[in-house]
Amino acid sequence: MKKEIVVSGIRSTGNLHLGNYFGAMKNYVKMQDEYPCYFFVADYHSLTTHPDPAGLKKNVYKVLAENIACGLDPEKVTLYVQSDIPEIPELYLILNMLAYKGELEKTASFKEKARNQPDNVNAGLLTYPTLMSADILIHKGQYVPVGKDQEQHLEMSRNFAQRFNHRYGDTFPEPLAFNFGTELVKIPSLDGNGKMSKSENENATIYLCDSDEQILKKVKKAKSDQGPTEPNSQMPDYIENLFALMKLVSKPATVDSFTKDFNECSIRYGDLKMQLANDIIQFISPIREKTIAIQNDLPYLHKLMRMGKEKGRESASKTLDEARKKIGINFYC
Repeated sequence: MKKEIVVSGIRSTGNLHLGNYFGAMKNYVKMQDEYPCYFFVADYHSLTTHPDPAGLKKNVYKVLAENIACGLDPEKVTLYVQSDIPEIPELYLILNMLAYKGELEKTASFKEKARNQPDNVNAGLLTYPTLMSADILIHKGQYVPVGKDQEQHLEMSRNFAQRFNHRYGDTFPEPLAFNFGTELVKIPSLDGNGKMSKSENENATIYLCDSDEQILKKVKKAKSDQGPTEPNSQMPDYIENLFALMKLVSKPATVDSFTKDFNECSIRYGDLKMQLANDIIQFISPIREKTIAIQNDLPYLHKLMRMGKEKGRESASKTLDEARKKIGINFYC
């Protein structure tokens, strides 16, 4: 196992979808065999949108169950709930002393959230990059699997690490974006507008918890047209989207057959959608059923959560003790 530490989290809001699986989870499963990994459910982050307490608890269980159902092994990785590690908010407080109001206000995510929820522009939204930095640095994370929308936050994490090291002495590594040597897979929305989302375009997103009937209904409604009128025509982007999904869940021979039909102007989109829906169902149903089984076994879930808490705090407490000593907050030593 290599020494670089991998850290990544997922918010306990919404439902995981195909984009989460192919854009993140599939890589996580590969990473767990080669790197020391810390993966967590970011329930503190979700508080910025004031979720219902009952819903938050249910979603934490669900996200944990889905992570395991997708292939994460709690024996190989440290899988925990963010709020189970009290060292994280303490480091968050310390890093806030090294973060400046002006730079936090300039982050793209803060501007977007402030526009989307103008009646709830809380301090947690403003300091989201600081909490994310604490999540990473508490385990001295070096590799962070992130998408384009998180790269600005990761740059700020490096800045905070640099400032702490400069002021108090070398303590934290500067974390880097890491995608296991592969291009990030972006799963397109079924309506052809952007990518699949946990909270937007629900009818155009395939969730890992969707029933067979829901999947079939969503794929049937996917945007299409009358088909090409000339051989070897360029595919419109919304048709490319359907083929992109098919390449992920269908057999290569199936993709080749429908590509041939498109190039020869004989494609029937109804047939393509039916095949795509069936292949998505075949792919998702084992994950969905395993997730349900894990969710229904609370003693098992609680056991895994306690194990993750213990492993996570073992790492976090060492880091925080070192940081406190560097600052001078070690009055009884």
